Amino acid sequence: MLDPGALRAAALSHAARGWHVFPLRCDNRPHDADQAKRPAFPDHAEDRCPGTDPRCHGGHTGWEPRATCDPRRIERAWARTPYNIGIACGPSCLVVIDLDVRKPAATAPAGRERYRHGLEVFTDLCREHGQPVPDDTFTVGTGHGGRHLFFEHPAGPPLRNTQGDRGGLGWLIDTRAHGGYVVAPGSTAGGRPYPVLLDRPPLVLPGWLAALLRPAEPTGPRKVLGDFSAFRRSAYVRGAVRRTLDLLAEARAPGRNNALYIAAVSLGQLAAGGALTEADVYEALTPTALAIGLTERETARSIRSGLLAGARNPRRVA
Repeated sequence: MLDPGALRAAALSHAARGWHVFPLRCDNRPHDADQAKRPAFPDHAEDRCPGTDPRCHGGHTGWEPRATCDPRRIERAWARTPYNIGIACGPSCLVVIDLDVRKPAATAPAGRERYRHGLEVFTDLCREHGQPVPDDTFTVGTGHGGRHLFFEHPAGPPLRNTQGDRGGLGWLIDTRAHGGYVVAPGSTAGGRPYPVLLDRPPLVLPGWLAALLRPAEPTGPRKVLGDFSAFRRSAYVRGAVRRTLDLLAEARAPGRNNALYIAAVSLGQLAAGGALTEADVYEALTPTALAIGLTERETARSIRSGLLAGARNPRRVA
């Protein structure tokens, strides 16, 4: 049985760095590492939210908004149960480059047959761009021999999660940023620990890597409806809506739903404070949500959930 005290101390240590933590499932299945990497709370998906969870009383609340740096909440969460620790990258202003180990049965893409580790791919990527390997940063070993390189999120629009060559840095390399999380040091998944390999303050993600991870502009329509009477009343509200839409337009799978939810929370706070109506929020967010590939049903559901969450913390405009 793992020691909740040691995990609690580790969670508090991460929070002291400004990293937002939340409980992952206990490592009670030695050969099932994936189970130990999943959020312990909530124990339901948004579309199956029963409304009985105290944190979901105003609408579904997922793992990212539950993540915290509050020592009191961390003490309570790890008081008796040895939960593994997740770090929510977005709220923590982190970008984590996940260098994976090639699985024995994995078929390499053409021209990549010689690679056995994401570090080799990453090293060659740096060489191709005439850059040093930025490995003098906070580094964690993963359960099967991989590495997590921690970086501070650079200035500019939020980066999202990527996987392999699909909008990412290459085969055997994933990234986690806004909408993503990583297993934190001190955790044990599938009986394998996640140790700190290099305890240094995270570097700021180099600009050339940020440029590679920055999503392309959306090809679909995107509009800010400038004839809203509420928009004409306040330059602040116009700016807030435009900034929210700019961030939403950057979202890509698999974080699109979460990005829309966050946008709806932000504008929902303004609606709760009287600067917008709920109809304004739907009308402002829906075109961009559809343009980035969400369905009408997903769009309506996420906006509704965000409005409910935003209503709990009204934001009033002078």
